[in-house]
Amino acid sequence: MGALVDYQLADGIATITMDDGKVNALSPPMLAEVSGALDRAEADGAVVVLSGRPGRFSAGFDLAILTGGGSGGPDLLRAGFELAQKMLSFPMPIVVACTGHALAMGSFLLLSGDYRVGAEGAFKIGANEVAIGMVMPDTAIEICRLRLSAPHFGRAINNAEIYTPQGAVEAGFLDRVVLESDLAEVARQSALGLASLNLKAHAATSRQTLRAMELTIESDDAEFRSVLAR
Repeated sequence: MGALVDYQLADGIATITMDDGKVNALSPPMLAEVSGALDRAEADGAVVVLSGRPGRFSAGFDLAILTGGGSGGPDLLRAGFELAQKMLSFPMPIVVACTGHALAMGSFLLLSGDYRVGAEGAFKIGANEVAIGMVMPDTAIEICRLRLSAPHFGRAINNAEIYTPQGAVEAGFLDRVVLESDLAEVARQSALGLASLNLKAHAATSRQTLRAMELTIESDDAEFRSVLAR
């Protein structure tokens, strides 16, 4: 489909694979290609499996752009959270196949799937913003509030706790961990199972959970731009 994202359609499942050959940094082109692939899946009426490259789901935003000054950082932040909102409100179910490390915005995209399957391994999953000196955006907090278990919410957000795949299941970042060799097939079977839902009811229910996020995207955008202007 593009230089960074591959799109494959089979058996009513659209498999969208991010692969920049490195850490799958969420740059403007990566975000745009994933968003475009979701549009294609919607047009195809397909349930989605979103995957990364072996060992890497995504390391999060491209920090050189996020902290590089000018409008690039705020634009990137907004585009990332708009993609998360698009996933959370997508009319068809989305299964995320977490192929490895998922950090910062990568973990928020992970949490934006309806069902999340992770590969077993020495991988790091979590939101490390506070650890690297960044204030957690309100939109990220809302995404975590939707998915994380109560005992781990503060630990993940305020303490920047990083989890193994097994620990990520307890925290709520993942629903299940499987052998890396089984990940693609388990994700596919999970997508087929979700396809049996009443999809109109699924889409309407998903939209109802996102009212607060529409406000936080605007407030995060304004706050980030005001900080850069100081």
